[in-house]
Amino acid sequence: MRGDRLIIKDYHREAARGVMELLDGDALDPGGRYVMTVAGESGAGKSEIAAVLAELFEARGIGSVILQQDDYFVYPPKTNAEMRWRNIGHVGISEVRLDLLDRHLEEYIGGAGRIEKPLVIFEEDRIDSEQIELDGIGALVVEGTYTTALTYVHRRIFIDRTYIDTRDARSERAREAQDDFLERVLEIEHGIISAHKREADIIITRDYEARKAHGEDIEH
Repeated sequence: MRGDRLIIKDYHREAARGVMELLDGDALDPGGRYVMTVAGESGAGKSEIAAVLAELFEARGIGSVILQQDDYFVYPPKTNAEMRWRNIGHVGISEVRLDLLDRHLEEYIGGAGRIEKPLVIFEEDRIDSEQIELDGIGALVVEGTYTTALTYVHRRIFIDRTYIDTRDARSERAREAQDDFLERVLEIEHGIISAHKREADIIITRDYEARKAHGEDIEH
C-alpha cells in the first residue's frame, strides 16, 4: 500500500531473526519459490517484521517480495471505513479479496514470471494496479491480518499480540483515529484473527520471541 509508514524497532528485528532461525532448508534455497505469511492484529508489527524478513532473505542472496493484504481490500481504505460506520457488520474477512491473493500465490509457486496486483493509494483513496516481477524471487512474504487463512503457503507466522497489547503501537502509527468505534472494530477482528493462531507454524510471542507453534518440530 502506497503511503504506509513503517516504524521498525529492535524487537521487530529480533523477532524476524528468530523466525529465520526456525525456517527449514527449502526457505533458504535461492533457486526455490517459498511463500510465508505474517499475520496478527492491528499494530502487532506485521509490516515491520515482514520488511525485516525481506532484508534477511536479501542478505542471504535470496530475492524477496512483500505482498500486503491491505492492497487486496475490496474497497480503498477511506471508503471501507465509511462502510464500517454505516454497518459494523461489514467488518471481517469478506472485506478482503483473499481469493485473488491466493491465486497470485498459486501463480508464483507455479513459476509465473510476473503478476498484476492491486495497489492501494492511501491518500487518494483509490485502488490502482502494478506489475510485480517474480523471476529470481525466492521468497514471497505476505503480511496482513487474515493471511493465515490463505491456502498456497509454506509457513504461517502468527504474532500473538491482541489489539489491547498493540494500543501504543497503533497510536504511534497514527493511521486511524483511536476512538471507541475503532475499539469495536478491533474487537470483532480479534474474534476472527485469534482463531487463526492454531493454524500457525511459528508463533511470535507477546514479547516478540519467535518459537515453533506448540513446541513441535516443523516438518520439512
